[in-house]
Amino acid sequence: MRIDHPREADFAARRQLWQEAFGDTDAFLDLFEETAFSADRCLCLTEGDTLAAALYWFDCTVYGRACAYLYAVAVSEKFRGRGLCRALMEEAHRRLADRGYAYAVLVPGDDGLFGLYHKLGYRPFGGVREMICTAAPEGVPLHRIGAEEYGAARRRYLPDGAVLQERENLAFLSAQAELYEGDGFAVAARIDGDTLVGVELLGDVSAAPRIVHEFDCRRGEFRTVGEEKPFAMCRVLAEDPLPIPTYFGLAFD
Repeated sequence: MRIDHPREADFAARRQLWQEAFGDTDAFLDLFEETAFSADRCLCLTEGDTLAAALYWFDCTVYGRACAYLYAVAVSEKFRGRGLCRALMEEAHRRLADRGYAYAVLVPGDDGLFGLYHKLGYRPFGGVREMICTAAPEGVPLHRIGAEEYGAARRRYLPDGAVLQERENLAFLSAQAELYEGDGFAVAARIDGDTLVGVELLGDVSAAPRIVHEFDCRRGEFRTVGEEKPFAMCRVLAEDPLPIPTYFGLAFD
């Protein structure tokens, strides 16, 4: 078994593993590679000559300390049940701690994975509210902004203790959604048929129906701050006792 950063020769095998595990399109993977991928933020596990598992992370901060958002953790189906996920995750935790990361966070892909990650030292924190609404009779002024401006807006509206996701996080987000600020809110959204998918809405959530109208959609689905649905999990990597984050919102699911 070998665990290390990926080599250029691993490119095709990484994509194949990702698509086997998550079913994402080539276009989605191209976006990730172009905006968010770094070999320094990826670990691959190989058995013999076969890439059997991989994970990636985004750099974040919380309470002024470095935090890794672990993403796309995958084990090839034919290698499952051998403890490879645990081995890969534990090596990732060791390397991240050695590099000064104080936290690791992740978003389980389904409810059944909460138990798996709990065994690896992760604990749920914060939560989200998922809102569904129909379009209001009138819209609301929106100002389209870039990734850097959106990051600044997020800092104004996030609750204290939230995980700050910037740099490659916002580059990847802005490749998939349009970013806007309005009077008292910020929203990242994309259109799916007649539905406006609000990847994240911060600030005045009562503006949601008017935002839907502004995009000429019939209904909207928004993720925002709340305690209604368990969402993210956190593991403290630092040796000193640290507070748990309060909110994590941008999951690239």
